[in-house]
Amino acid sequence: MNGSDFLQLDPEHIARGARTDWLTAAIREAVLGDALVTGARLPSTRVLAAELGFSRGTVAEAYRRLTEEGLIAGSAGAGTVVVAPTRHRRAASEPEGETPEHPSMTPPGAPAVIDLATGVPDLSAFPRTAWLRAEKEVLTTATSRQLGYGPPEGSEELRRELSAWLSRSRGVVAPPDRIVVTAGVTGAVSLLSQVLRADGHTTVAVEDPCAEGNRRILSYWMPRLSPVPVDDDGIDTHALAATDAGAVLVTPAHQYPTGVVLSPERRRELLAWTRDGQHLVIEDDYDAEYRYDRRPVRALQPLAAESVAYTASLSKTLAPALRLGWLVPPARLHRRLVELRWATDLGSPALPQLTLAVLLRNGTLERHLRVMRARHRSRRDAAIGALRAQLPDLQIGGIAAGLHLVIRLPDAVDDERVTADARSEGIIVQPLSRHYAGAGAPGLIVSYAGHHPARLQAALNTLARVVRRSSRP
Repeated sequence: MNGSDFLQLDPEHIARGARTDWLTAAIREAVLGDALVTGARLPSTRVLAAELGFSRGTVAEAYRRLTEEGLIAGSAGAGTVVVAPTRHRRAASEPEGETPEHPSMTPPGAPAVIDLATGVPDLSAFPRTAWLRAEKEVLTTATSRQLGYGPPEGSEELRRELSAWLSRSRGVVAPPDRIVVTAGVTGAVSLLSQVLRADGHTTVAVEDPCAEGNRRILSYWMPRLSPVPVDDDGIDTHALAATDAGAVLVTPAHQYPTGVVLSPERRRELLAWTRDGQHLVIEDDYDAEYRYDRRPVRALQPLAAESVAYTASLSKTLAPALRLGWLVPPARLHRRLVELRWATDLGSPALPQLTLAVLLRNGTLERHLRVMRARHRSRRDAAIGALRAQLPDLQIGGIAAGLHLVIRLPDAVDDERVTADARSEGIIVQPLSRHYAGAGAPGLIVSYAGHHPARLQAALNTLARVVRRSSRP
């Protein structure tokens, strides 16, 4: 019979297929229960695997999961040690009136903060092996043409694969010769802004609230922005029609940050606004891949391909660091956008484009997205469960899709102050009011995708205590 002196672990009755889950849970319980204190050193994967009679890969995977949760960490010369700060361990059971530990008391080496503000997928799940394999294939087979100066609109191979993928996943009308590969959505918006300004347009409309980053990029290129209110049906199309904007940037499938979907009636009215040929809709399809409680919402672009400039990127599917996105503009704008891309920087690097083309062609990206949908949904559920248990009287929005949710605060609460107080407790969130052009409703934007459910629940318990303190008369 195998066993270990470490935590007195006894795997005698554990089925082979359940070993990783069992070991992860046992060590997590020891850390959260203070059986393993901060700084405690764990056995090496080789030693623990030998003691338990497990494969080394099983122990390595358990350690990887715990590292992802922020409970342990490996460092050169020190092995693997416990790093979970005390406040994370006590969060689930701490009496409401007790004062949490201040971040300055976090032990050396422990994570200083939990970032629930940055809207990214679970980057620890990036398919490194598949990417390296595809990149190796590209480097082995790349021709002189592929390694030379490529088309500024993007490699032919990637545009061909994107055309098929966008058609089957989003219904987008995207012939390969219409697609422009960009440096993310930011690159696409920058190109479109410059073309619009050259055509004499001085105003672009934006949703209010909207992503602060998009507003800043548009403000850099365009003389004026016209904020248009968003309600439960999406952007107010009647208010849009009353502006002098020549274009509007929208997130119709999952509005950022409110999470609402543009209603069918508003969709029709928005496209009718473009029928004079003088108006353009810029469709940011920023997290269309993640749907949990409803059927996918079709893109706007196939309903009016000559009036809608469709853009998306890999930032929410693989990683923002890749800086790869795409733009499918109306035919009348395509040549000028390609010329501007050429004049700016000759186009995107070829090797990442060719690598992505391989992952699209062999189905790796779609398989990765299926895994990520399940993972992100479990994290979404953990976040909702924690918030509804701790803050039952507050409305939680935007939960049917995407990578974030919105906690609506009472009107009298200052969400900037709540955000600052949460930061002092080691939790970073975004205030909803910051995304309005003027005064806006108070709330908190919580991005849950990058954290394991256990760590997420602990962080949200802390956040809930901060909200309760701020909401008291």
